[in-house]
Parts: sequence; C-alpha cells; structure tokens
Amino acid sequence: MTPLDTVPSPASATVRARTARAWRTLRSSRTAVVGLAIVGVHVLVALLAPLLTSYDPIANNPSHALLGPGWEHWAGTDQYGRDVLARVLYGGRYALGVSAASTVLGVVLGTVIGCAAALRGGWFDDLLGRVLDAVLSVPAILALLVVVTVLGTGYTVIVCAVAVVFVPQVVRVVRGAALAVVPADYVTAARARGEGTWAILWREVLPNIVDVVCVEFAMRASWVVLLISSLSFLGFGADPPTPDWGLMVAENRTAITVVPMASLAPIIALATLVVGINLAADGLSKAWGVDRIREGS
Repeated sequence: MTPLDTVPSPASATVRARTARAWRTLRSSRTAVVGLAIVGVHVLVALLAPLLTSYDPIANNPSHALLGPGWEHWAGTDQYGRDVLARVLYGGRYALGVSAASTVLGVVLGTVIGCAAALRGGWFDDLLGRVLDAVLSVPAILALLVVVTVLGTGYTVIVCAVAVVFVPQVVRVVRGAALAVVPADYVTAARARGEGTWAILWREVLPNIVDVVCVEFAMRASWVVLLISSLSFLGFGADPPTPDWGLMVAENRTAITVVPMASLAPIIALATLVVGINLAADGLSKAWGVDRIREGS
C-alpha cells in the first residue's frame, strides 16, 4: 500500500483534463460560442466607446433635447440633450466594471467560506448553515436598499454590498461541491501529513471544484448585472449624470412616447448582455457536466 506521505494529489492533472475537455466542448457548443461572442462584443464596445462616438455622454445640450434618431444622433437624444447612443456605449463600462468587481468579490468570499465549512464540519458547519438560512430569507434587493440608504451609493459601497448579498448563495453551492471532495484519499493523506485547513483548501479541494466555481461565477454575473441596474433604476445606484443603463431608463421613462429609443436602447443593451452571460454559463455548465441543482442542495 502506498504510504500516506507519498499519495499524490491529482489536483493539477484534474484541472488540466477538465480545462481541455471544457475547451473542446465549448468550441463545439453553438450556445456557448454565441454567448461568449455577445459578452465579448459588449466588452469590446465598452473599451472602444471613445472611438465609437464623438459625443460626451454627460454633456447637456438643451437645444438638442428630445430629438429622434437621425444622422447627427443615431439613437436620438434624451430630455437633457445628451446623445443616447454615447450614453449606452459608455454605460457598458459602468455595468461591466461594477458587476465584474462585485461578482469576483462575492465568489471569492463564498468559495473560501464554503470550502472551509466543508473541511471543518461540526459545529462550525451547523452554525454557518443557520446563519445562511437567516440571510437568504431576506430579499436581495431589500437588503441592498437598506445598505445603500445607510452607507451611501458610492462605487465601493455598491460593490461590497452586492458581493455580500450573494455570498450565502455561493457558499451553499461551493459547500455542496466541496463535500464530495473532502472524503477523497488525497485529502485524507494531506490531513495525515498535518497540513493546515488553508493548505488543504488551496492545494487539494479548490482545484477539484474549480469547474463548479467557474459556472457559479458566470451564473452570478447575470444576476449581479440585473441587480445593479435595478438599483440605479430605483435611484440607489449610479449618481446622475453617470451613464448607466438602469439610470437611463429611470430618467427617460416619462418621455418614452416622445423619444422611445432613450429608454429602449439601454434596455436592449442590458438584455443582450444578460442573455449572453446566461448562454455562456449554460455552455460552461454542460462542458464540465456541472449540475447546479445537485451542487446547491
């Protein structure tokens, strides 16, 4: 029998094998390719916004207010005379930036806590489960409204608040995946060698649930985009005159019968981004064979 101190960890081999298999499956999945292409276009447009329009997204021009689509303003102008297309293009920067930062922070925190709960077990896991149930009983939008009302609507506050709201859901999914890895021989061998909890988490557990974490990241990203836009629409997100899709809809909804594109353009941009992220997440889930319902149970 192989001694415990010589039992190899299959972490790196597992990651390479799964990554290669996922890449082959993604390339053959039309759904995943379309989703990634849509997201890629949004990222590219947001980065190239200054080159795609010559208009300042926050500059007011009352003499050009409420204009319909034309050669000068392809998507028209809003009630302040600002170019709608320019605000939509620059709005992608805010949506993608805040959403990416919030999702990364939330998934990282949720992954660490979920793996720690699976490894430690016992009273820590039980206590964490009760706390998560209590937090999940509060609607996400309500919790965010309370936080931003108390702490303000700054970029840092929104990123941290959104991340913390989604941490409990990530913890449940990651914990379920980690529980399937903890009984493995290489984890037992690592414990027998006297390795600490964090070393086992980083070297043995996390590499073997990276597929679940990636799928969870993609799924959470779509929800975060919608949630941040909802906050802006309600007046608790981006501060005017920041170009933000949710804020644009809120500002122009009263004039939708006069200049419908001022509201429809950001809605279309938001919808296509969410659809693209969801398609990419579905393709990634199928590529790695991740059952999110089973993992989150």
